[in-house]
Amino acid sequence: MYQDRIRMRALKDRVMSADEAATLVQDGMVVGMSGFTRAGDAKDMPVALAKRAREQPMKITLITGASLGHDSDKALTEAGLLARRLPFQVDATLRSAINRGEVMFVDQHLSETVEFLRAGQFGRLDVAVIEAVAISEDGSIVPSSSVGNSASFAILADKVIVEINLAQPVEFEGMHDIWIPGHRPHREPLPIVNVSDRVGRPTVKIPPEKIAAIIITDTPDSASTVQPADAETQAIANHLIEFFTHEVKRGRMPARLPAIQSGIGTIANAVLKGFLQSPFEHLTMYSEVLQDSTFELMDAGKMDFASGSSITVSRPMQQQVFQNLARYRDKLVLRPQEVSNHPEVIRRLGLIALNTALEADIYGNVNSTHVYGTHMMNGIGGSGDFARNASLAIFATKSVAKGGKVSSIVPMVPHVDHNEHDVDLIVTEQGLADLRTLAPRERVKLIVENCAHPAYRDLLRDYYRDALKYGGQTPHALERAYEMHIRLRDSGSMLPR
Repeated sequence: MYQDRIRMRALKDRVMSADEAATLVQDGMVVGMSGFTRAGDAKDMPVALAKRAREQPMKITLITGASLGHDSDKALTEAGLLARRLPFQVDATLRSAINRGEVMFVDQHLSETVEFLRAGQFGRLDVAVIEAVAISEDGSIVPSSSVGNSASFAILADKVIVEINLAQPVEFEGMHDIWIPGHRPHREPLPIVNVSDRVGRPTVKIPPEKIAAIIITDTPDSASTVQPADAETQAIANHLIEFFTHEVKRGRMPARLPAIQSGIGTIANAVLKGFLQSPFEHLTMYSEVLQDSTFELMDAGKMDFASGSSITVSRPMQQQVFQNLARYRDKLVLRPQEVSNHPEVIRRLGLIALNTALEADIYGNVNSTHVYGTHMMNGIGGSGDFARNASLAIFATKSVAKGGKVSSIVPMVPHVDHNEHDVDLIVTEQGLADLRTLAPRERVKLIVENCAHPAYRDLLRDYYRDALKYGGQTPHALERAYEMHIRLRDSGSMLPR
């Protein structure tokens, strides 16, 4: 019964339908909504808001933690509700609207969104819509399968709408660590010195009178869309395991590896899963998203502890984990994303950061977000937070896409998310390039010979020979720098006819 989940008696009369709660959102408002990589997102309010916008046209700025599940972004886009969206999305319908210029998308480092809110860069946060498993006796909110930006949304918003989701196990209570930074410039240090440290509260503390509506839902999180490992992702994993083994033998890494961060997606999940067959034990994770591989490593006795901001897993893994949360209670903590992605902690813990790239160039610059350098895919997410501050920043990608018509190694990336200064390793199924301590000219041979697909190596070698005629620290033949991208645009393949 939902009454057991609303433990503050004075709030029980604020239960209403999502349609009723949607009337609290007005045209021009700034709305913060829970949800981080499809986990812990509001389930009923997006549907009600889309319905209201179709009946009474209106526009809002929508801020989340990251991507939403349940096709919520699609419904909100089709209803014409979104004027501005940030900081991350993965929906094809919304992506098309962004690339047509119909929705203004602000692509942000995930650690920075709440800093902008806290500083008033977006004006007032009018309404927060937060999924929870319960409201405690003092009116505090108990988050569900993600924290993301939910805690700060609830604290900063004028009004709070809480979705109590009966499909989310109440056993999540006590698994969160809500620490909120103070205001700059006199902020105290973030006192996390171990992955497992708990430094905050288990709930989101707000004045109960701010809770304007409570909606009762019973809808599970959307399942992860991560695909199973294949030969290429397994090869990437093998290259990295071999690299780590070599680093330990050389004395450049401890046998008990530093904590690992992993971006979401098939490649990152497959690489982590590769640790099941590795010699490494007692692994720890300090990351944003805990995927299937996290729990497989725990179940195999390979991983001791994982800190994240959300749990985003496949449907079978969701059933296994959510029905047995007590089994993982002492091995997990969920934090706000500005803590999971905090530069101070990332630098202190010396993380190994593993993220994915759309493409990388022959000098080590990485494009994670823009096709042709112009069309947004999903967003930078937290990869920049980790790459800039980790002790080892790794970017992984398959060497080709679209059946070999697209090379992931190019002369010059047409959009830079991570410049050469923040990229330590590039790895594909072909091999690995360790770029640390190398000048730009020294990087070229490693990247081309080790990472590029054989079908494209001659093209890349030819480009570099031409670029050398112009000299410079980072030689480029500007008139040829994007000829592979232009060929793809015009003929559908980067390969010459």
